[in-house]
Amino acid sequence: MTNVTMIKRVLFFKTITVPFSSGSRRCSTRVSTGELKAAVTESAQPSPLSGEASLYVHWPYCLRRCSYCNFNKYIPKADNSSIMADCLQRETETLLRLSQVSSITSVFFGGGTPSLAHPSTIEKVLESISRHASLADSAEVTIEVNPTPVGMSRLEEFHRAGVNRFSIGVQSLQDKDLKLLGRDHNSQHALRTLAEARRLCPGRVSVDVMFGRPGQTLDSWERELSELLRVCDDHVSLYQLTVERGTALFKQVEQGQLSLPAEEVMAAMYHSARTLLLQHGFQQYEVSNFARRNAVSHHNMNYWKGGQYIGVGPGAHGRFAPLGEGRAVREARVQTLEPDFWIQEVQHRGHATRRRVPLPSPLGLLEEVLAMGLRLTEGIAHQHWHIFCPEADLQTVFGTYPDVQNLLLSGHLILDDRGLRCSWDGLALLDGMLPTLLLALEGHMSP
Repeated sequence: MTNVTMIKRVLFFKTITVPFSSGSRRCSTRVSTGELKAAVTESAQPSPLSGEASLYVHWPYCLRRCSYCNFNKYIPKADNSSIMADCLQRETETLLRLSQVSSITSVFFGGGTPSLAHPSTIEKVLESISRHASLADSAEVTIEVNPTPVGMSRLEEFHRAGVNRFSIGVQSLQDKDLKLLGRDHNSQHALRTLAEARRLCPGRVSVDVMFGRPGQTLDSWERELSELLRVCDDHVSLYQLTVERGTALFKQVEQGQLSLPAEEVMAAMYHSARTLLLQHGFQQYEVSNFARRNAVSHHNMNYWKGGQYIGVGPGAHGRFAPLGEGRAVREARVQTLEPDFWIQEVQHRGHATRRRVPLPSPLGLLEEVLAMGLRLTEGIAHQHWHIFCPEADLQTVFGTYPDVQNLLLSGHLILDDRGLRCSWDGLALLDGMLPTLLLALEGHMSP
């Protein structure tokens, strides 16, 4: 999936210094024990123009399209993996020079199905990064894996190429649901892939699981999640199925061939899952992400805390200042979507940025800081807000706005000496609260 993913009900965002040396990255040591809060707090507290960034690499190809998928992915017409590898390297180098960041703190290979890429592609991109920026041996390097026999067979090679964290797209342990969703794996494939990933990188394996599927009940969901929690590692990403216009699933639902659980049932599924995960030692640190033993996704933490990130590959998104052009203003950047056109542009000019929008106004950046920061259970700390908005504190911006006061009085929102955050119940209603908060922010920033 892409590095900008919106999921229904809440704004789920599905899904991280010394030069890199080729060969295996060590990842057998578990993330240090302690409170999850420490791991979240110790994640980078980035400034808008810091010398650090994370890097997302988009592999656009899949063998087939899932029935619910509307992401930027394509069925390859021919094997152009060598050309893709060369172009990913070149665009990585170009954008690193353009950003002039000195350190890449995490790398995430997403898609599409990046586990279809040859492991040498991963190694080449990491080597390209190390030629232009620092990439510590301890830096988090994640790849999304489709748990098919092919995906499982490449795990060890990916590990040797430099990957030290796997994100496994399990989605469901019900074979009939996997077939309905158009997935090309079954539950046994998923369990075997998960076991192999844990062998290679214990403590650094995440699983994606989806609820709200057609015909799913609360009881069946609780049984399935309990089964998964008996075998999973230390990170779980929990997503509610959303029906997107233009997908095969949308057509089936629209024509009455399939029906999704009612909204109140899906809300109960989310609440039940949060409770069950907590019982198994998982602390929720973000709307859709749960970890134990501090195994948070550092790459995604950089997104949620407003750090710079560089997007490489067809349709990838980025947020960084192109200091190499003499511009100190942060830009929102989107790469060309269609792979063939992307390849042509990269071969012609070194990168394929299709759209770039400067973010010179404090409002645009603060809107992102607000929307992303409130996804975290810790919310937005006063000192973090001050990095982006030194002129006005959280209390000044939000504390006196009438509609925000109503959210505070209802207990869905908390504003105290720690900062601004959602309560347990409020986190599930974040998408409904954000418009009020954004209006308060806009009202304060308007002349």
